[in-house]
Amino acid sequence: MREIHADLITKEVKRLVMEANFFLPEDVLESLKRSKKDEKWELASNTLGKIIENAKIAKDTEVPMCQDTGMVVAFVEIGQDIHVINGSIEDAVNEGVRQGYEEGYLRKSIVKDPLDRVNTKDNTPAVIHYNIVPGDKMSIIISPKGFGSENMSRIKMLKPTEGIDGVKDFVLETVSLAGPNPCPPIIVGVGIGGTFEKAALLAKKSLMRNVDQYSSDSFYENLEKQLLKEINDLGIGPQGFGGKTTALKVNIETFPTHIAGLPVAVNISCHATRHKQVIL
Repeated sequence: MREIHADLITKEVKRLVMEANFFLPEDVLESLKRSKKDEKWELASNTLGKIIENAKIAKDTEVPMCQDTGMVVAFVEIGQDIHVINGSIEDAVNEGVRQGYEEGYLRKSIVKDPLDRVNTKDNTPAVIHYNIVPGDKMSIIISPKGFGSENMSRIKMLKPTEGIDGVKDFVLETVSLAGPNPCPPIIVGVGIGGTFEKAALLAKKSLMRNVDQYSSDSFYENLEKQLLKEINDLGIGPQGFGGKTTALKVNIETFPTHIAGLPVAVNISCHATRHKQVIL
């Protein structure tokens, strides 16, 4: 049984929340640069240039790339041969968030209750998803999710007879309704299957995938590419100013589901799809 000290989890989460807010993932940055070269619409190309410049300034000066520094979502994968000592995982993660948002001068956006709206003043608690796996390693992915894009996300319980056309129509409708609100170019996470809550989790988790990586299933790889083309044909463009770069990527994750259902969730993320990982 391998022991991991709770203080180490706190230390790493603190680092990850700051780095995720300061440094745009390299795969996203390269995708933005490629899109800028491909854009024929001058305003769209210039807008992408400003986004790239903003990312550079944030990196060089270690300041947030966006004023909305998000609600922290943590994906914690725990090896079953690990024992966390001197504290709980949940407390350790939240303490890391608390310290990181304080030390990194990150905006604190979390309210204690969804209706009385009193700010917790330290950006906690985080939303933590746990997964138990074989082995003696722990993986922590920290993703500060901004709500300009989160608010544009949707879920729908389709009838099985609606099939692939129903899924495509729902994804395209969701992106169209979102328009410029999620600060495109966006990354579109799609979860298909499972139950109501599982589909939403699949969509969220899919956003952690590298934008250059497609589904390992050739059917869904083709669907990702087809949806990306159709989304970009909508003409919303960078920041909603028009152009061919409405989305950088569509990521689809699936799970077995009930014979009577076809749950579909679309979790939209802005170009600043912030996430950082550590393996302990």
